[in-house]
Order: sequence, then structure tokens, then C-alpha cells
Amino acid sequence: MSLATPERILQRLDWTVIRRLDGVLQGEYRSLFTGAGLDLAEIREYTAEDDIRYMDWNVTARMGMPYVRQYHEDREINAWFLLDLSPSVDFGTVNALKRDYLIEFVGVMSRLLTRHGNRVGAIFYGSHIDKVIPAAGGKLQVLRLINDLQNEPKLKRAPFTSLSTLLNAANNFIRRRSLIFIVSDFISEPGWEVPLRLLTQRHEVLSVRLWDPREVDIPDIGMVVIEDAETGEQLFVDTHDKKFRERFTKAAQKREQEITQSFKRAGVDAMSLSTEDDLVKAILRFASLRKERKAHPAKGA
Repeated sequence: MSLATPERILQRLDWTVIRRLDGVLQGEYRSLFTGAGLDLAEIREYTAEDDIRYMDWNVTARMGMPYVRQYHEDREINAWFLLDLSPSVDFGTVNALKRDYLIEFVGVMSRLLTRHGNRVGAIFYGSHIDKVIPAAGGKLQVLRLINDLQNEPKLKRAPFTSLSTLLNAANNFIRRRSLIFIVSDFISEPGWEVPLRLLTQRHEVLSVRLWDPREVDIPDIGMVVIEDAETGEQLFVDTHDKKFRERFTKAAQKREQEITQSFKRAGVDAMSLSTEDDLVKAILRFASLRKERKAHPAKGA
């Protein structure tokens, strides 16, 4: 992917991903972005049918009874990509890294959004906030995002990822209510759930979880050196050992459950994107989830 120009990458995505999505979604892209691009219309008493993510906790505390924020739809969506470019994102299979899928996802979503007159921006995080690309519209903005992602240096070593830094930056920088994609493998120091909840109080937040199957189920390939992509720490292990592989899998499953619960508590819809996924199928799964949440908000909360 790194050898292709941004124009070639976007052209390929137009042909292999966006055209397929056009054929299935038939232009109903708003189903992916339900709840975004909204302006505050009024604050009213809560009813059983309301989505609790729109609860106004300050007014609720003052009045002693639940109140929600009622929004009306704005024609233009302001979207932001919060991008985790820490060392662990450069892990993956021989043919694809998590970073490759990050770039493709950003390319596809920014193309879909700007094609319909919306604006997109991005915040890059490596070991700290590396870059902020202000929101803008048009094809040139999509090409800029792809180009800057391609040229962003890959970190071989960095302090352990702190997603809190990225989320706090978004809370401080993005003022207008926006659609926010958090694209990360969510391998991070703890504590990011609090700023995530703060972000959801003002914006429509969607998470895109990048992962590789080998992070969940290590194969039986004999003696290998496992290196922590974040810290560089190395460990010599015997993958012939069945008990080791079982412990490895259980630890990965526990981490997955904890991340999933964090999303649920914050009221964030989560898209799973594996390095072995078909991007179109992954996006359609996500669209189906969003549609289900819209139909049954209490169930998804």
C-alpha cells in the first residue's frame, strides 16, 4: 500500500469498496451516521422511548427528574477521525497490517462523507498528539488524509499508548457537535473510559476496533520470540506448550470483554475490523448494528 499514490489508493477504493457499498446501501448512508450532524432544538422531560445517551445530566440534577436533549437534523455532518498510530497498530499478517486497514477505512468513510457535501478532519496520535488536520470538504481533503497517513513515521518504540491523551485532545479541540470515529486497537493504558464518556455527551461517537487474529489465538509454531510492540520488551516462549496457548487465548478474551463492556457503558457503537476482514462486509455489519440500535435504543444502551 505504501508504494501507491493517494490518487491510486482512492481510485482502488472507489472501485473495490465504495461501488460495492453503493450497490447494497443504495445511497442510504445516513443509516451509518444516525444521530450525527444534529443541532440542539430543546431540552424536555425524558420518556421511555428516548435514547439515554441524550440525557442532560446537569438539567436532570437541577430539576430532580430526568431530562433529555432533543436534536433536529442538520444537513451537513462534521466528522472527525481520532487515529491511533502507536507502534502496536503496525502489527498484522504478512499481507496486511492494522495500519493498512486504518488507512483504507479512513479513505472510504471520508470519501463517502465528503461526496455528500460533509466535512472531515483528523487527529493523529503516536506517542503524543502529532497532528491535527482541520475539518474540510471535497476530494482534495480525502487525498490529504490518505497522503498524511502514508507519510506519518512509524514508531518502533514509544511509551505505552495512552488513549486518554487522544480523547482528551478531542474533547478540548472539537467544539461543534460532530460524528467521531475512534480508530484504534485499544491496546492502551487504563483510564480512557472516562474521557470517552465525556466525548459521547457532546458528540456521536463510533469506535473502530482494529485487531489481528494472531493477537487472540497464537499458532503452534514452536519456539518464538514475542515482542511487545509498544515497549520493545521481548519474551522467548514455546508455542508447542498447549497450556501457554490456552493462557494466551484466555488473556486475549478477557481484554476483549473489558473493551466491549467499556463501549457499552459509554453508549458507543463498536465496529470490529480484522486484518483478515473484507472491508465492505465489515462496514455492512456495522450498518446493520446501527440500524438495530436505532430501532431498539434501549436494547443497545
